Amino acid sequence: MATTSSGGEPEHATADREIVMSRVISAPRELVFEAFTQVRHLSRWWGPEGFSTTTRSFEFRVGGAWDFVMHGPDGTDYQEWITWREIVPPEQIALLHGESRDDPNAFESVLAFEPAGDETRIVMRTVFPTKELRDEAVEKYHAIEGGEQTLRNLAAYVAELTRNDTGRNETTSNETTPKGAES
Repeated sequence: MATTSSGGEPEHATADREIVMSRVISAPRELVFEAFTQVRHLSRWWGPEGFSTTTRSFEFRVGGAWDFVMHGPDGTDYQEWITWREIVPPEQIALLHGESRDDPNAFESVLAFEPAGDETRIVMRTVFPTKELRDEAVEKYHAIEGGEQTLRNLAAYVAELTRNDTGRNETTSNETTPKGAES
């Protein structure tokens, strides 16, 4: 049985147009998924090293869009548009990513959030309309390195959230339980 992309094509038919990367993140799947679904999180980690993000609009729902600008470390601004095509909390997000809503060169990505004990394995599969567009993204825009850096940024951000949450829980516990009153 052939695996199909969300576009309905057999997976082997897209091999020369795709980039697949994954990373194990030391956090529960629900938290990793949440980091993708709220702009307050995305703006803190999205993009390769040295990039920042300014959001113009954000609506996380099927058919909704994220309209944003990525600011490169060299001062270049990259207009970006993501349309959410499928959302299955906390398992999967499918999206269409281009420079604008009607970008004919937009690429499709499917993000799978797989539980791995106390950790989460995220698999990002991106399929470009043509092999040439995929090759251009890899060679000109360093899509593989940029994707790996973005997932590394996500892992660091989620680790920070986890540390802060643990610290808050310990502080709250110490503040609300008088010394010697523990059972």
